[in-house]
Amino acid sequence: MKSQDPPSEQLQVIVNLLTQKRLKQALFESSQMLEEFPNSVILFNIIGASNAGLKQYDVALENYKKALEIKPDYAEVYFNMGVALKDKGDLNAAIDCYKQAIIIKPNYAAAYNNMGNILRDKGNPEAAIDCYKQAIIIKPNYAVAYNNMGSAQKDTGNQEAAIISYKKALKIRPDYDGAYKNIGSILKNVVFTRPISGLQEVISSIIDRKNIVKPQDICQATISLLRFEPVVKDLFKKYFLSELNQSLVGVVSNLSDTPLLLKLMSVCPISDLEFEAIFTDIRTALLISMIKIKNSPEVLQFQSALALQCFTNEYVYNQNDKETLALAELEAEVAEDIFKGGQPRSQSILCLASYKALHEYKWCDLLVLNSSIKEVVTRQIFEPKQESLLKAKILVLEEISNKVSSKVREQYEVSPYPRWINTGLSLKPETLSNKTKKLKLKLFNDSINDIDSPNILIAGCGTGQHSILVASKIKNAKILAIDLSLSSLAYAKRKTEELGIQNIDYMQADILDLGKLDRKFDIIQSSGVLHHMDDPMAGWRSLYDCLEVGGLMKIGLYSELARQHIVRMQSEIMQLGIGSSDIEMRSFRRDVISSNEDHHIRIRWSNNFYTLSELRDLLFHVQEHRFTIPQLKDSLSELDLKFCGFEADTIVRDFKLKNTGANDPYNLEKWHSYEQANPNAFIAMYQFWCQKVA
Repeated sequence: MKSQDPPSEQLQVIVNLLTQKRLKQALFESSQMLEEFPNSVILFNIIGASNAGLKQYDVALENYKKALEIKPDYAEVYFNMGVALKDKGDLNAAIDCYKQAIIIKPNYAAAYNNMGNILRDKGNPEAAIDCYKQAIIIKPNYAVAYNNMGSAQKDTGNQEAAIISYKKALKIRPDYDGAYKNIGSILKNVVFTRPISGLQEVISSIIDRKNIVKPQDICQATISLLRFEPVVKDLFKKYFLSELNQSLVGVVSNLSDTPLLLKLMSVCPISDLEFEAIFTDIRTALLISMIKIKNSPEVLQFQSALALQCFTNEYVYNQNDKETLALAELEAEVAEDIFKGGQPRSQSILCLASYKALHEYKWCDLLVLNSSIKEVVTRQIFEPKQESLLKAKILVLEEISNKVSSKVREQYEVSPYPRWINTGLSLKPETLSNKTKKLKLKLFNDSINDIDSPNILIAGCGTGQHSILVASKIKNAKILAIDLSLSSLAYAKRKTEELGIQNIDYMQADILDLGKLDRKFDIIQSSGVLHHMDDPMAGWRSLYDCLEVGGLMKIGLYSELARQHIVRMQSEIMQLGIGSSDIEMRSFRRDVISSNEDHHIRIRWSNNFYTLSELRDLLFHVQEHRFTIPQLKDSLSELDLKFCGFEADTIVRDFKLKNTGANDPYNLEKWHSYEQANPNAFIAMYQFWCQKVA
C-alpha cells in the first residue's frame, strides 16, 4: 500500500496546529482530510500524535499502527509510539519502539535520548548513560542529552561527572534553566574539597536567574568553593592573625572583587560560623573607623552586601558595648543631618543598615536615593512599607480566639518566618495526575487524577514560599493560603505579586475555624503547623473535614526521635530562665557557638541557627509537640486517612535499599524500624501524604 499524502501546504496548516498544542482542532482537521486521503501515512501519524497529546493513548497507538501498515520503515512513527507508550506507562514496549526506530534510522539521536530517559526511570542509570553518550556522538551539540546524562550520573553517585555534563549543556545553551536547576539540586548535598573550574560562574548565573534554586540550599556548597579563592584564603589568614583592622580598606576592597560572595550575602543568610565571625569583625571595624574610611565604590559595594546580609539574618550577629555606643553616636549624627535638611554619607546609611532596619528610623522617608544605597533602601524601607499597606487588604476569616493560637500568632507577627529573597520554583507546572505519579503515591481512590483544576488549601503558609512553590508546580491550581500572622501573610502577598502569580488568595485564619469557610478542597497541605497547635489532632480533624472524599493531604510533623538534641536545648533554655527577646537569643546563641557540647555542635549545623526568626522557631517556640511513627499510624487510623507515602527522595531511596518489597514504602511499621535504626533521618520533619477515602 502506497502513501497518498495531502499537498504540503495543507499539511503545514495541521502541523502548525499540532505545534501550537491546539490538539482538538488538529485532530478535527486531520480527520476531515483523511476522508480525502485515506492512505496518508502522515495524516495517521498526526492523528496519532493529537490523540496522544489528549491522553487517548490506545486510539493514538491504533493510528500509528495504521501508518506502519502503509509505511513499515517509518522511523518517526516508531518514535512517536515510544512516546505514547511511555506516557501510558508501558515502558518495555516503549523501549522496543525506540530500538526499532534506531534500526531503521541509526543516527536517530532523539530516540537514544528518550530510551535513556526510560532506562533511568526503570532504575538503570548506567544503561541510560550509554544511550545519552550515543545520542551525543550522533549530535555533539545535544544540550538536552548532556543534561539528562548529568541526571543519570547523579543517580549513580558521580556528582562531579554530573556537574561536568550539566556545564556542557549550559555551554551549548546558556539559557537552559533545567540544567541550572539540576546543578542547584546537586549543590544541596555537596561540600567541595577542591576548586571546580567554571563552577563559580555557573552558580553566579543561578543566583542572577533568581527563582531557579533556593539560595539557602546552595549556600554551603558555594561557601566551600569560595574558600579556595586566594582573596578568601588571605581573608581567613588575616582574621586568624588578628590583622583585619590593620588593612580594613584593602580587605573590604578585595572582597568586593569576589562577586559571587557578595551576591550570596545579598540573597540569603550565610550559614557558616567562620564567615560570620569575620563579617561581625568587619562590621565593627567599619563602624568604629567610620570617620577614617573614604567613600570608595569598593567599600560601598561591600557595605551594601553586608547590610543586606544582616537584614536577611535579622541582625543575628553579636554586638559589643563599644559598638552600641558608637552606633548611638552615628544614629544621632545622621538624624541631625537629615532633620537639618542635609543628606548623610552613603557609608553612614549602610553602616546603620548593618545594625538596624532603616524603616525603623523616623527619618527614613527623607532619604534621597542614590545607586550606592538603592538596593538596601528598597529591601529595608520600600518593601516593609509595602507589606504594611498590604495588611489592610488581606481577608480575615474570624478573630483568633484560641489562647495557644493567639500566642503563636503573636510570635509570627513580631517575627515573620522565614525572611526570604528568592526561592526555588518549578520550571513548568504539571497536571495533578502527573504530580501524583512522580511522587509515587499509593492511591486508594484514583478520582484525584481526574481533576484538571484542583482546589488547594495551604494551611499555615508563613511568608509564602510554600504556597508560591505549589502554584508553580501544579497546573491550573486554585489556591487558598491561610496563616495566623498578618505580617507573614503581607510578606507572602508582596512576594506573590512580585512574581506575577495570580492564582493564590491569602486569608488570616486559624485552622480550628476552617469550618466557617464552608469549602471543600481537593488537596490540603499543612507543613510544620499542626505541631504548634494546642491540640494537633483537633487541627488535623478540622483539615480532614475540609477535604473532599478522594482528596489528598500532605502533612509535616516533628519527629520525637530526630529532635532529641533540640529537646535537650529547650530544657536548658527553660532551666536557665532565658527569654525569647532578640538580646537574650543572641546571648544564648553566643554561648552555643563557644560550646563543645555535642548537642550544641549539632544545632550549629542547622540553617535555622543563622537567622533570629528561624532560631526562635527552632528553640524558643511558644508551643511544640512531637510525634513518633506509631503515633502517626494511630492518628491516621483515628481520622480514617490512608497513608500514601513519605515525600523525601533521599530518605526513601535509602529505605528501599533494605526494604525491597513493592508495598514496603507504604508500611509504617517498616518505617518505624527504619527510623529506630536511623534516628536522624527525619530531622527536617516527617513529610507525608495521606488520602481521605470515605
